[in-house]
Amino acid sequence: MTHITGLMIEALVAILLVLTIAYCIMLNTRLKRLKADESSLKATIAELITATEIAERAIGGLKHTVRDCNENLGAKIALANDYSDKLTQQIQLGEDIMRRVSKIAMAARVNQARETQAPAAAPAAPANPKALVAAAQAFSERRRAGSVAA
Repeated sequence: MTHITGLMIEALVAILLVLTIAYCIMLNTRLKRLKADESSLKATIAELITATEIAERAIGGLKHTVRDCNENLGAKIALANDYSDKLTQQIQLGEDIMRRVSKIAMAARVNQARETQAPAAAPAAPANPKALVAAAQAFSERRRAGSVAA
């Protein structure tokens, strides 16, 4: 019996050794896969770091561009506001001149109507056209100079 027991113990040890070798082979393949995954993960991380650096540089460039655009647009908006104010002033001056011209035209119509209604009265001396042109030019020059005319 001693031989059978010894043989059984050695067979059991041999089976355990075969199982251990099989388990080691299985662990070895898993470790190889893990190392392969680790290298691909390192490559992916390196690509992500590169992409992040490129994105950070692009964001910096965009911030610089936005700052430049903001300054340019601010200057252009201020210039447009100045032009708008000047245009508003010019429109007001034009309306004022139109009011004055219409008053002059109304006065001329009234004067003409009076002349046609009273033919028996002494005829007024005809206005000198050159004098009217000179008066109109003097009026426009005073207006351009900024003095109050009329």
